[in-house]
Amino acid sequence: MEDGVEQSEDMAAYLEALKQYGPIRERVVVHKKMPGHTATFGQADPPLAPPLRRMLDAMGVGELYAHQAEAIGRIRQGLHTVVATPTASGKSLTYTIPVLERFLANPNARALYLFPLKALARDQKETLEAIIPHMEVLNPPTVAVYDGDTSSHERLKIRRRPPAVLITNPEMLHLALLPFHDKWASFFSSLETVVIDEVHTLRGVMGSHMAWVLRRLLRICRYYGGTPTFVFCSATIDSPEDLAGRLTGLSVACVSGSGAAAPPKHFLMLDGMDAGSRMVLDLIHAALHRGFRTLIYCQSRKMTELIALWANGLSGAFRGKIAAYRAGFLPEDRRKIEKKMGSGELLAVVSTSALEMGIDIGALDLCILVGYPGTVMATWQRAGRVGRRDRESAVLLIGGEDALDRFMLRHPDVFFSMPPEKAIVHPANPVIAARHLACAAAELPLRCDDPMVMEFQGMMGRVLREGGLFESREGSHFLSSLKYPHRGVNLRGGGRPMMIVEKESGRSIGESDLFRAMRETHPGAVYLHNGEHFLVEDLDVDRARVTVRREKVPYFTRPRGFKETRILEIMDTKRVAGTRVGLCRLEVRDQITGYEKRHSKGQRFLGVTPLNLPPQHFETEGIWIEIPERVEPYLAERQMHFMGGIHAMEHAAIGILPLVVMCDRNDLGGISQPFHPQVQRGCIFIYDGVAGGIGLCREAFEKAEHLLVRTRDLVANCPCESGCPACVHSPKCGSGNRPIDKAAAICLLEGLLMPSGEPLPDLPSVAFPPEIREPGPVSGKRYLVLDLETRRSAAEVGGWHRADRMEVSCVVVYDSALDDCITFLAEDMDELIVLLKQADLVVGFNILRFDYRVLSGYTNFDFSSLPTLDLLVKVHERLGYRLSLDHLGRETLGAQKSADGLLALQWWKEGKLLEIIDYCRQDVVLTRDLYLHGLEKGYVLFRNKAEQVVRLPAW
Repeated sequence: MEDGVEQSEDMAAYLEALKQYGPIRERVVVHKKMPGHTATFGQADPPLAPPLRRMLDAMGVGELYAHQAEAIGRIRQGLHTVVATPTASGKSLTYTIPVLERFLANPNARALYLFPLKALARDQKETLEAIIPHMEVLNPPTVAVYDGDTSSHERLKIRRRPPAVLITNPEMLHLALLPFHDKWASFFSSLETVVIDEVHTLRGVMGSHMAWVLRRLLRICRYYGGTPTFVFCSATIDSPEDLAGRLTGLSVACVSGSGAAAPPKHFLMLDGMDAGSRMVLDLIHAALHRGFRTLIYCQSRKMTELIALWANGLSGAFRGKIAAYRAGFLPEDRRKIEKKMGSGELLAVVSTSALEMGIDIGALDLCILVGYPGTVMATWQRAGRVGRRDRESAVLLIGGEDALDRFMLRHPDVFFSMPPEKAIVHPANPVIAARHLACAAAELPLRCDDPMVMEFQGMMGRVLREGGLFESREGSHFLSSLKYPHRGVNLRGGGRPMMIVEKESGRSIGESDLFRAMRETHPGAVYLHNGEHFLVEDLDVDRARVTVRREKVPYFTRPRGFKETRILEIMDTKRVAGTRVGLCRLEVRDQITGYEKRHSKGQRFLGVTPLNLPPQHFETEGIWIEIPERVEPYLAERQMHFMGGIHAMEHAAIGILPLVVMCDRNDLGGISQPFHPQVQRGCIFIYDGVAGGIGLCREAFEKAEHLLVRTRDLVANCPCESGCPACVHSPKCGSGNRPIDKAAAICLLEGLLMPSGEPLPDLPSVAFPPEIREPGPVSGKRYLVLDLETRRSAAEVGGWHRADRMEVSCVVVYDSALDDCITFLAEDMDELIVLLKQADLVVGFNILRFDYRVLSGYTNFDFSSLPTLDLLVKVHERLGYRLSLDHLGRETLGAQKSADGLLALQWWKEGKLLEIIDYCRQDVVLTRDLYLHGLEKGYVLFRNKAEQVVRLPAW
């Protein structure tokens, strides 16, 4: 019997056996067999050159698929192209052939391949090195990988003699190529093709970063005279050409519709409610006994580790043949697993989305999805990893407690008919934009008419205020505040990386980001890594280090906390049925207050342990859904819990939002408030869980009514009585899903979706938080400028922290009402305080940390109560480091200090009080003139670390 036929019968027999197996039989929701289809072919026009034909013959490729021929034709014409076809449809040939053709026509032609993972880059290099010799040309094109694993010696060779095909990843392009573009001048000037693989993954935070990295790449290419053609490869998503266009700012054509043959594929949906883990283990063992090579996808790192741990523990003869695979593993550990799976040493891998992309781990038969992956695109991308040529394969989706899982199990027809989602990127995220504009300016001076500046002109003021970018002295271009700001930019988001270190050995076993670390690696947390249990001993934010010790415990941990939010800017509002929805910029304060322990078996609650962690503040974008005033008494009449209702609605809306907008629920945050002081009524906030926002809530705002309808249907159709994880409970809830009132949520949603016929009340005048800046003088206002000198040095009193013991020799104050300076001595403190109380603003240079502390040694008066502008504090906020008054005066005004503090101390010992007063007076005048210059011009000047004189935005 043919091997393929035997495999088909085995798969069919396996599925039928599953459907008859007692614990699974009643849980089969639907079994759908997707028919395969035969290949359709096309011709390259003009025909391929003989070297390429020889190469394809050696690969066993007789004809090109129709989509391959179409894509090659477009790329040959220099058209930017995205190829969006299913997994294993031969996308790599659509760019390999044009790249090699260009090399044959011009041996100096260069290509840049960008892969999101190192493993994909290594796969591509091995493939090219295997097929290029079959071209049988005298000087074949060379290939090299340039990534973090490339030795320094090899890097130098690659830079000096760039290969025809340079394979790297987004981080290396950002950190190693663009900042040092002068060392790659010959490469960028000859760059004809840029290939970006797995472009569908460049969405959300990563996509927003990459939109800037690719614009910076285009800018460098233009500088060296290069005009490369961009080729993108994507899984099947909605409008892939739009995604590619927003990533680059270019016009991109799309090739979709695969000509590749596809064998039949089975798709089973199984209801895993209350039995998901046991069911997964049964399915894995049954598959291994039939010899099926299996890939299991889980929705979280923790579940990935647990499933692999349990499966190995119960697998008997297959012990050691099952491994976990996830982000957070060190690269060398991931590569070992990939090689073992490819060689057949491993029979099953339990993975997060880290194995969603086309890393070569050999041919697979079965894909088990533990939970709906969150998007149609991701589901079919994962399903596409299995299938051996003409052999039937299967995908088993085990729906769990999650709201999306339950929705799909109740509406399988919706799942099978849903089109793929649209990927979202948000280059206008102000936090991301500021960082990349600084990188661009460090690479090449950024002129005001640069396309990058013109495209995002509206945010330049904010970027300048935040200090990453400065105007030149003339104001004609922008310069970076740092020589190499690139290291401060994490392309994959999440903020500052935290290393996880084992206490006993001192070795690093993984990494996290600060936001995730606060939730998953706080002191006392159980951290699972590669099947082993660790207890977290210490979370050191300053050192970016988490210390853990190996210890197996019978429980897992879950964080608890609370959040607060306030609106910073209203961007838009609109009426949706019987309520109002707003789009806003807001500030979120997230505080982890403790963690709960739950038993590993059955999740029995074991108690709560309090924590004292610092709160995290960030600005982002979000929507709010107003709760009309008529709703609360309506619910009260029916003895329903108002707070429980809006809390339940918040959870349900976040849970179902991935059906409306392409995202994961972990990309979002939410908070429900029975009364929000700025909106003056109850509100539900949903926000992007990334500083600055990533465009998700903008899309949700546009589809707000659809979101409310989906949320209502989810909650109303759930068969539970009082709420469950399938509708209104959230695994992320910081208050342990209390209070929750499912019935109130249904009533509330029905009311919001029913047009009341009444006009909505005017939106109250939202009280925005004050800007963190002090007022400057306006007509009729009085300001003072203060400086003082001391009798004793810091060394004499035991350090700068004892400034209250340093004693005053004199205080000089400029009074704008008098337009003159007044001198005070130590015995005049009462008069000085009277004057300070009369001022609308007190200005100084290091006045908060020094002058006020010195003065506090004479009085109990609270100097912090005075409206104060400390110029040194403002400089530090902008730059991250301090500048001297002398430096700013010299660069801005051409003036400088007449003496220094040490000389003033010597004068005091010599009894030269008049000299001290004159010196102090000159410092006051210099401070005043700097202050007024900043108010008038909007900036002061300083010389940065690159010895460039640049503008520093003023007070």
